[in-house]
Amino acid sequence: MSEIAPTYQALPLPDRRDVSDAEMTRDANRFYDLMKTRHTIREYSPRPVPAEVISTCIRAAGTAPSGANQQPWHFVAISDPAMKSRVRAAAEEEEVKFYDGGGGDAWLKALEPIGTGADKPHLDIAPWLIIIFAQRWGERDGERIKHYYVPEGVGIATGMLITALHTAGLSCLTHTPNPMKFLNDLCDRPDNEKPIMILAVGHPNDEATVPAVAKKKKPLDEIMTVYAAKE
Repeated sequence: MSEIAPTYQALPLPDRRDVSDAEMTRDANRFYDLMKTRHTIREYSPRPVPAEVISTCIRAAGTAPSGANQQPWHFVAISDPAMKSRVRAAAEEEEVKFYDGGGGDAWLKALEPIGTGADKPHLDIAPWLIIIFAQRWGERDGERIKHYYVPEGVGIATGMLITALHTAGLSCLTHTPNPMKFLNDLCDRPDNEKPIMILAVGHPNDEATVPAVAKKKKPLDEIMTVYAAKE
């Protein structure tokens, strides 16, 4: 586990940015326009993706904020075909149970417009799988250290990873078979780490589709409440 300095030391703010209101508006709109083009896909091209691109996107995710800067995450990047096939086989074993009724009627009905099922060929075809683990506790000098706000921190880092991958021109699919303990064994990760998600990463093939319902996003007035200063 990486060590975190136990004492406080203040540093001048690095990388300070000074941008105008016009520049902020322009950049915010550019980012929104970029993120509007992000789509979850299941039909991947076998086109390879350089390992450096994956590692750089993970490095970007590692800059995410976290409780007490404990950085309670670990990312396992897999391109080995045999390893991907083992992940797929174990994931599908759990998915068969889920779609046979283990997920419950309400959850299965909610998934119907998405068109998912127990068969997960994309776990073999996508050139990379990234397994995201949350570290529930760490160690320093042989002592067990509790991590705080782990779901929040890992969630932020995962969002940053997905954004970085999209910015690099890649597509991904979030996959959460339940339970996922098998990933600890396959990836040789310790018991203090909980698998959170599998990301299938790569380029869409020529027949890639998205569910029509996925294009229906809530309007701004449904996801935002503003208490503005009175002029």
